[in-house]
Amino acid sequence: RDAIDASVAHTGGLDILVSNAGIFSASNLVGEMPEEEWQRSLDINLSGAMHAVRQSIPYLRLGWEPAVVIIGSKNVPAPGPGAGAYSVAKAGLTQLARVLALELAGDGIRVNTVHPNAVFDTAIWTEEVLASRAARYGMSVEAYRKSNLLHQEVTSNDVAAMVCAMAGATFRCTTGAQVPVDGGTERIV
Repeated sequence: RDAIDASVAHTGGLDILVSNAGIFSASNLVGEMPEEEWQRSLDINLSGAMHAVRQSIPYLRLGWEPAVVIIGSKNVPAPGPGAGAYSVAKAGLTQLARVLALELAGDGIRVNTVHPNAVFDTAIWTEEVLASRAARYGMSVEAYRKSNLLHQEVTSNDVAAMVCAMAGATFRCTTGAQVPVDGGTERIV
């Protein structure tokens, strides 16, 4: 709450909230996953976003064309083995966004979700992790980076562009949307 209050005090208001906090824990099968790992994923990926949105609502109600953009994941429609905690938390987050869209529409607050593919130009994708994942699928690193229908690597700039669109005039009349930025991964998994 302090971060949101401080932001509003500094900027004079809140028009847009982007919920992008998240973790991807170690790859563990659900039956072998430590309870703490499961709970930590739910706490950060789901409950953290809920708390941020809930604490922002009074400010967003006063905002100009207010919008909430939730960062989901391609794991919602296409989960993978070893990603149970993350996939379930992101699926819950997506459902939360749908409920928020219904509940906040009367206040003029739009709530939309972007579902990015793996974004390899971020710190979590070390060369070792990337090489390991590519090897698991029998691919080169370059092929793994572009393993989608468009054969395009999804970058943080691609996701940011969608977030800006969702927060701006392009999505002025849209709430409850779920938009993949995945090069078509959802359709081929």
